[in-house]
Amino acid sequence: MTAATRSADQPRSWVRRLTAGAERAIATAARAWPDRATARMVPCREGDGRCDFDHGDGDGRCDLDRACAVIGLAVDADQVTAAAGTAGVIAGTGALVAALTAAFLAGSGLPPQGVVAVGCLSIAVGGVVAVSVHRAPVIAAAVVRTRAIADATTVVSALSLSLRLNPIPERAVRFAANGGDGPLQRSLREHGERAAVVGSADAGLSSFAAEWREWFPALDRSVALLLAAAAADPSDDGPKLLIRAVATVEEGLRDRSASFAGDLRAPVTGLYAFGVLLPLALVGTLPAAVAAGVPLSPTAFAAVYDLLLPAGLAVAAGRLLLRRPVALPAPRIDASHPAVPDRRAATLLGGVAGAALSWVVAPLIVDDWASPVLAIGTGVGTALVVYLHPRREARRAIAERDRGLSDALALLGRRVADGEAVERALLAVASSLDGPTGDALAAAARRRSALGITVETALAGEGAPFGPARGAGGRAADAVTAIVAAGAAGRPAGDALVAHADRLAALADAERAARRELATVTSTLRDTAALFGPLVGGATVALAGRLDGLAGIGAGVGASAGGTAAAGTAVSVSLVGPVVGVYVLTLAATLTALATGLERGLDTTIVGYRVGLALVTACAAFVAGHAAVAMIVG
Repeated sequence: MTAATRSADQPRSWVRRLTAGAERAIATAARAWPDRATARMVPCREGDGRCDFDHGDGDGRCDLDRACAVIGLAVDADQVTAAAGTAGVIAGTGALVAALTAAFLAGSGLPPQGVVAVGCLSIAVGGVVAVSVHRAPVIAAAVVRTRAIADATTVVSALSLSLRLNPIPERAVRFAANGGDGPLQRSLREHGERAAVVGSADAGLSSFAAEWREWFPALDRSVALLLAAAAADPSDDGPKLLIRAVATVEEGLRDRSASFAGDLRAPVTGLYAFGVLLPLALVGTLPAAVAAGVPLSPTAFAAVYDLLLPAGLAVAAGRLLLRRPVALPAPRIDASHPAVPDRRAATLLGGVAGAALSWVVAPLIVDDWASPVLAIGTGVGTALVVYLHPRREARRAIAERDRGLSDALALLGRRVADGEAVERALLAVASSLDGPTGDALAAAARRRSALGITVETALAGEGAPFGPARGAGGRAADAVTAIVAAGAAGRPAGDALVAHADRLAALADAERAARRELATVTSTLRDTAALFGPLVGGATVALAGRLDGLAGIGAGVGASAGGTAAAGTAVSVSLVGPVVGVYVLTLAATLTALATGLERGLDTTIVGYRVGLALVTACAAFVAGHAAVAMIVG
């Protein structure tokens, strides 16, 4: 029984659901699907027989089921919904208990208005938590799919290269699927295995394209061109169709990047205006408001600047980052990289030293209240910089190595086209290239000669210069795939390697152009986060600290009929300083992460390193702004 044939008004007991689930599982096994995750990623068209899930009454359960499968959660939509409701009830109850406990410990009863406010707050907290848990799988699946699309060029290039050498779709699918372990390669592998069981003529390429049509239509068009090229005359239209197939994917990625860069200006401008400029302007007017006797609630002031504004910025930044297309996946750098030493002791020492220095210096320049705020900011920032500096240097070395891959492929293709074996050509090309690219190819050639291993193992095996521990992925994986194909095909692969080199160079140019265009939008965010915002915050705190004896923060009662607050309650710089200090540090971390993520993607190494620098710079700018204004006003 399926959702397409079951009536919507039929009883939906747990027994019937269990039975339907078992029937679907049996049917799936009979169709020889290796993994249901692929089926769950197929764009859902209710009733057309392509979706294995129970739509019920159209409540979006199918999308949630597919999202859970994409990220590897062994749960279904009903379980996620139950977990979201439970989490919401627990969070709301916890918020209610915390508020009542705080009121009890303070020794003051809650008025009726307070009871209503606490109840509404508890409901709001529970609702936010429930919605967040319910939407988390869908958001995570969107991130996985976006990262998967980044491999589209690699997969299509491998398919095109294999079809150009031997126009057999089954062989091309196996070759491209074995070129990586990303979601796109796994999906292609699963479709190919299913096609081998059912005897599909296109080796599963049509179903593979249909799976990703909703998220990347250019891949569907590219696969259609690949199939047409496989059936065309190799001496006439075949090569042209293959070139067009790869160009279609590249154009699709470029269009996504260009469209995102154009659409980014309006939301970033709004975020900058309402999340940065307006709050900083209000902080700047705080001394004038205090001098005019405007009553301000300390709790409201702290909640707005240290809770609501950071939370709003984080949500807005997350939404913008989720929309960012990925042109090329960044190579992963972890502790297994030979250039990344164990920095835990140095990180701890650097963080403690930075925090201690700020704790001692802050009272000398600012005041005692600044010690904990600046110590946390400087300590965390220093620890991030110390810990991630070796990984950043390794990232730079990988970027230098990959930058010369297009030239290496072009030289290698010329030699292979002249009849030289790939093994000999690899050593000759390595000797003719300077820099990290030539060194990596020379190391691979020496490994192959000394160990008697294949070219693929020498290039991308364990311990190889393009292996998993040395930043595999991106252009490196693309280039290794092309070299391996040339090694198997010999002389006919020479021209294909040269064309592949041209595609790599064009894609790199497009990525740099997109990054430069994004940098024009994100540079203001970075400068504001690390410099201008902390300067304004420090200056504002210095002014507020000089307004002794004026009613202001904490003077919410006793206002006269003229609208001025009663005198006698001094401005507490010990409150204003920490609140503004925490706000500018949160601003520095959030905006820096947003700007770096938009420009370079969510690369944890680059994002973490720049956030660490921004925190240290923000602490210094905060102190400088405070000291400058303090000297001016005396």
